[in-house]
Amino acid sequence: MPLHLRRNIGKIDRLCRIAVGIGLVAYALQVGFPATGWNQLGWIGLAPLLTGLFGYCPIYDLVEIDTCGEPRDGGGPPRPKD
Repeated sequence: MPLHLRRNIGKIDRLCRIAVGIGLVAYALQVGFPATGWNQLGWIGLAPLLTGLFGYCPIYDLVEIDTCGEPRDGGGPPRPKD
């Protein structure tokens, strides 16, 4: 059974995740940031960076959040746009 990851992250959400992820990874690599004992914590930035690049968040999928504004493939009615 092939794994199909449907996008569930919208444009603004993706841009924010990518920006935060780049900032945190830069902190981990000490690019423009001073060396502290907390720099290793910046590697957590890989999670928002990768979810932003791929446009898919497994946690959003578990709680059925979709910020794309596209209708779901589940056969039900499309979600209302706010």
